Amino acid sequence: MTGQETPGTSAAAEKHEFSAEVGRLLDLVVHSLYSEREIFLRELVANAADATDRRRFEALTDGAKALPDDAKIRINPDEDARLLTISDDGTGMTKEELVNNLGTIARSGTRAFGQELENAKPEDKPNLIGQFGVGFYAAFMVADRVEVVSRRAGSDEAWSWTSNGKGAYELAPAKRDKPGTDITLHIKEDADEFLDTWRLQAIIRKWADHIAWPVSIVKDGEETEANEGTALWRKPKSEVTEEQLNEFYRHISHNFDTPWATLHWHAEGMIEFSALLFIPSERPFEFGETSRESKIRLHVKRMFITDDAMLLPAWLRFVEGVVDTEDLPLNVSREMLQATPVLARIRKAVTGRVLNELKTRARDDASFLTFWQNFGSVVKEGIWEDAEHRTELAGLARFRSSALTVDADKPESGWTTLADYVGRMKPEQEAIYYLVGDSAESLAESPQLEGFRARGLEVLLLSEPVDSFWPDRLSSFEGKTLRSVTQGAADLEKFPVTGEAATGESADMDILLPALKEALGSDVSDVRSTDRLVSSAVVLAASENGPDLQMQKLMRRSGQKMPETAPVLELNPRNALVRELARKAAEKSPALGDLAKVLLDVARIQDGESPKDPALFARRLSGLLVTAASNV
Repeated sequence: MTGQETPGTSAAAEKHEFSAEVGRLLDLVVHSLYSEREIFLRELVANAADATDRRRFEALTDGAKALPDDAKIRINPDEDARLLTISDDGTGMTKEELVNNLGTIARSGTRAFGQELENAKPEDKPNLIGQFGVGFYAAFMVADRVEVVSRRAGSDEAWSWTSNGKGAYELAPAKRDKPGTDITLHIKEDADEFLDTWRLQAIIRKWADHIAWPVSIVKDGEETEANEGTALWRKPKSEVTEEQLNEFYRHISHNFDTPWATLHWHAEGMIEFSALLFIPSERPFEFGETSRESKIRLHVKRMFITDDAMLLPAWLRFVEGVVDTEDLPLNVSREMLQATPVLARIRKAVTGRVLNELKTRARDDASFLTFWQNFGSVVKEGIWEDAEHRTELAGLARFRSSALTVDADKPESGWTTLADYVGRMKPEQEAIYYLVGDSAESLAESPQLEGFRARGLEVLLLSEPVDSFWPDRLSSFEGKTLRSVTQGAADLEKFPVTGEAATGESADMDILLPALKEALGSDVSDVRSTDRLVSSAVVLAASENGPDLQMQKLMRRSGQKMPETAPVLELNPRNALVRELARKAAEKSPALGDLAKVLLDVARIQDGESPKDPALFARRLSGLLVTAASNV
């Protein structure tokens, strides 16, 4: 190792245990990714490049952290000692950072990572490394022992981290002449290929050719450059191959898919910048669960500045890539970034370019639906929060519909746009109707749709959490109001029944409705008759002045407090069960109270909710079943 003492067990060493789950994940990384072992080098070199970028950025405001003139990443294979060392001149790590960065694996979603890794197809497994932030641990695929010596820039103190990847690691004081990090791998007997300089160079060319820092391979004391370090985003499109673009995309995104769209351009005028952006073709696992911020990399004169400049809005956070400008100073601060009009203009230009790409592909590209299924839920956040682009985004959106048949052999079937919906509306129809729930399949069977189907009215089936919010902000589309069917029952009176209608003798609702309202008390805001049901007995509706039922459900599930708004219970007067309840009400039967509460819980279940008191519901239902069975 360069400029260090080999760490080992000593009086000063501290032994730390990995958790049982971490040990299991290490075992999965080592054994489940066996066929893709070369990926370890990409991960370690990428980490070294990131550390060097961070030190260069810190040095802009702290001269004590300045990089050496010959800063680079060095790969040093030692065939005789069976050691492979990756060294960098980056920012380095303190003792605490070693513990936080290397002693903890996949801090969010460890269990999910293990399950995904076990169940993934062989070709998909490498992609999970970058997605879960466990790239360093890929070293254990080729090494039976890993030693890390690191010295933080601006500090004289160095520390070592050592582990065999089997449940524990050791920390000890160490020596390193300069700030940076050395990672030394004790190569396994079956991994000799990773001590061969030609093999190492081929891996670097494949995975890390576009890293901005020089990568060299040491052989017989001499260093050979292993990468071009070319800023692809600054080259003309005609000089960049598709293979180079795909490799660069995989490098910055840690994904292994091929981009669905690549945007490569140079802007001139009031502002000048180069951009190379990618829209993934696959949705990364756990995408969007940890952060809503865009991580587009901002460079100034090729120098990485930050990936926290929010160059794209949150509703485009799935886009990967680089923006490089000459119009900002190299020592730009975070505060200046937020205030400078230059960055505001770049944000506007980049957002407009990506949005135009989406609109173009929505018109001409049959694969747009695949994109929408991957990232549509994120784009719809823009309808909610971005007033400037709200109408444009609504025009891009795709929805399942009650009027369209879903063909299992045709994934593109059953989808529509708002514009197409408006084109199919009845001449006298003034609203775009929608229903929000947990899945399009369950929504398609909802009693809420019966009256609308009977009148030939199309309903959009919205099945994502964000669907409970954005319709209120959009309000209307092409002059047509958006209206939830749980609040649009009154509209049905305007339309004649054209399909199956409720049939049979009507119950005496004048007796039943007040009896049920008295029995249910504050659990409902009203009990009323409805003609929007065909076969079902009951359905819930939102009160006239209250929020939509699905909005209330989502707020409760998320733990947010909101005023309790009791639903309206609507009954189908021609349903046999309702007629029987009316008879019980006329007889003033004592059983009506329990029947009413069971009926309300049934309506809750139909609406995707649980009974208010599941145990009490079960007891009441059991009692009713006993009575029914005894009368058979």
